[in-house]
Amino acid sequence: MKRVALFLLVVTSVLSTQAQKKKTKAVDPKAYASTITTEDLSRHLYIVAGAEMQGRETATEGQKKAAAYIEQHFKSIGLKPGNNGSFQQSFPVYKDEPGSSEVVVNGKTFATNTDYVPFTQWNNNATGYYSEVVFAGHGLVDKDVDDYAGLNVVGKAVLLLDGAPSGFKPSAPGFRGANSLYGKIINARNKGAAAVIIAGAGFPRRAGANGGNMYMNLYKADQYPNTFIVSDATAKSIAGGDSCWNAWVNAGKTGKVSGTVVKANVKLSYSKKTVELSSSNVLGYVEGSDKADEWLIVSAHYDHEGVKNGQIYYGADDDGSGTVSVLEMAEAFAKAKAEGKGPRRSVLFITVSGEEKGLWGSEYFSEHPTVPMEKTTADLNIDMIGRTDTERKSADTLNYVYVVGDDKLSTELKPISEAMNNKYTQLVLDYKFNDPKDPNRIYYRSDHFNFARKGVPIIFYYDGMLKADYHKPTDTPDKINYPLLAKRAQLVFYTAWEMANRDELLKRDIPLN
Repeated sequence: MKRVALFLLVVTSVLSTQAQKKKTKAVDPKAYASTITTEDLSRHLYIVAGAEMQGRETATEGQKKAAAYIEQHFKSIGLKPGNNGSFQQSFPVYKDEPGSSEVVVNGKTFATNTDYVPFTQWNNNATGYYSEVVFAGHGLVDKDVDDYAGLNVVGKAVLLLDGAPSGFKPSAPGFRGANSLYGKIINARNKGAAAVIIAGAGFPRRAGANGGNMYMNLYKADQYPNTFIVSDATAKSIAGGDSCWNAWVNAGKTGKVSGTVVKANVKLSYSKKTVELSSSNVLGYVEGSDKADEWLIVSAHYDHEGVKNGQIYYGADDDGSGTVSVLEMAEAFAKAKAEGKGPRRSVLFITVSGEEKGLWGSEYFSEHPTVPMEKTTADLNIDMIGRTDTERKSADTLNYVYVVGDDKLSTELKPISEAMNNKYTQLVLDYKFNDPKDPNRIYYRSDHFNFARKGVPIIFYYDGMLKADYHKPTDTPDKINYPLLAKRAQLVFYTAWEMANRDELLKRDIPLN
């Protein structure tokens, strides 16, 4: 009798699971997508991108207030905490409090801002006394160009011209270029230099408010050489006079300048104090039904630029728009779950911080995941979907969204994305930023990349290059196109719904490159 009862119990359980599966797949998601409204998005965004949040800079009180608001919303709609019983995943952040610096040449002390500025972003506590300085032209190392050829700069201070000769085209764009400040410092480090002195323009400079450099990696395998940007007069003092320095500058305008060793007693000193702060990701989830051990992730970053020179950088579009879209999608999924029509897979909603600093929060999560990455079908990431691209021509449709990364990692991403759009939202899906030659390299510049590098298929939703307000105090909630924001958020919701309910995890059949 016990065996019969046990058999009937097993059969009933199997049938119940199959019925639930069929019922869940048959659910029409339109009713839940319709809960993502312009009114709710606006209400959330005027808070998240409001003055009280003070621009939500990572590891500040404003960011912590935003995190508390997001956590409270997740709790209020019935999400489960996504980090072992907690809605927040904290990670350490280190901040340098500016100290003092000194540049002395042959006994003459030069003044900060008038004669030089230290490069505080990478400088460390150090004082160096050099009896000679190696002049290495522009300090370029790129393709067939090497300004350090024939020079030994190991353990030495190097003096460099600003910029590059006319006609020089770096192989890497922007700040990665050999002619950029970063490129020059990196090349000097690779050659073994102990300190870098770069002649720069714009002196004397106005002393600005220096809040101190933030970073995550306190311990590093190697260090950058301390760097000082100096005025033309300071460079002349090191070079030994006007005639020598002027000759180098003039020759360097059109071609390579031969390096040489300059005899000069130079003291370069920099000091700072480092304090430990913290930031956090906020994460909650809707538990799945018959595939609860498999996951879909919906992400956005909630941090922004904070306060600079007394002005709040509100970050309404970047990425308040993505943040409030996650809040609304979470509520839609939670409502479906409460009505017995929830997703088959568990859906993790995560808002990360530190994106503006260098994708910190998503990097930390990817290295300390709270869900198994190998069982995560996809990450749908949203970073700026509330406005229209200022570079789009007036003849172009504004009923669009840029879709990035759907041609990578899985051949199933694009068909699902396009099918959901065709069925429900009819937006123009613009693939401009999928072009591997795109100089903006958008695929690598938001949090989805930290999921992609772990093998998780991703789609990134984006509204484009907003030159007028991007990373400026003028990125405010009143400029958001709320009907378009709602439509784009609904597209992400429909795509998430399909991915959370399909029979199989997405294929991972395209190598990461």
